[in-house]
Amino acid sequence: MFGDNLETEPCQLKDPMDLFQSGQVVKICAPMVRYSKLAFRTLVRKYSCDLCYTPMIVAADFVRSEKARDSEFTTNKVGDHPLIVQFAAKEAQVLCDAARIVCPFADGIDLNCGCPQRWAMAEGYGACLINKPELVRDMVRHVWNQIDNPRFSVSIKIRIHEDLKRTVDLCQKAEATGVSWITVHGRSVEERHQPVHYDAIKIIKQSMSIPVVANGDVKTLKDAENVHHLTGADGIMVARGLLANPAMFAGYEETPLKCIQDWVDIALEHGTPFTCFHHHLMYMMERITSKQEKKVFNVLSSTSAVLDYLKDHYGV
Repeated sequence: MFGDNLETEPCQLKDPMDLFQSGQVVKICAPMVRYSKLAFRTLVRKYSCDLCYTPMIVAADFVRSEKARDSEFTTNKVGDHPLIVQFAAKEAQVLCDAARIVCPFADGIDLNCGCPQRWAMAEGYGACLINKPELVRDMVRHVWNQIDNPRFSVSIKIRIHEDLKRTVDLCQKAEATGVSWITVHGRSVEERHQPVHYDAIKIIKQSMSIPVVANGDVKTLKDAENVHHLTGADGIMVARGLLANPAMFAGYEETPLKCIQDWVDIALEHGTPFTCFHHHLMYMMERITSKQEKKVFNVLSSTSAVLDYLKDHYGV
């Protein structure tokens, strides 16, 4: 479930709070369904990413099913740290049980209070939790009471309310309960592609004494720097921008060929399923391939065909 021999050899765990106390803006890979798994985390860490999240995991399934644990969470002893496991949960004890399972192998957990997808909201997960500050407070408190590792972080990721006072109230209640940091996606639950409200993130940051991470529409390192200046955020979390260019945090404007080569090597070493291997390459090559090339590359249907294409066209 957790890579090789983790039961017998200790992981090299790290305290994520050390990053926030370094004085540098923390560069973070977002939790992305299907994508922010071990192989991709390994890649972005090679290119100046400081902190990585797992994809969102439904805590109840994770606690109940060994099969879910094996498929949802993979890490390794050395390189995959600091690592935050993100859970969807709505019951304090279930979140605690999930946190206890991952505690020996990860550096913290994050409670998803921002997922706007209908299925998550219907189940009582994700963004509907921003309207239940007492429940969020209760869940965080339970985890702190039952995890006896002071270096283990407990964070939350939220969206904003139309009425920002409610968001500030939620954040202050979470801070009072001992949340390590808060990640703010600067859109409301209803907003999808509208501009991100960086002004709202700034107000939240000014209302808190714990670290605040800004999330939303960061595509380049320059964007990350601009958002930091606009919001005062302690960290910048990126999702699609890193899919399109995993070397973004290292200052590359588009995916360098070296990064594509690194992805091929890492994905093959990790036994990444073909669909995932191919999808990542489609994202990475979006900006560096013509329409005609995309038509050919995007319909390739085997690892060997992809490797041949890369070798013939890019010498990779």
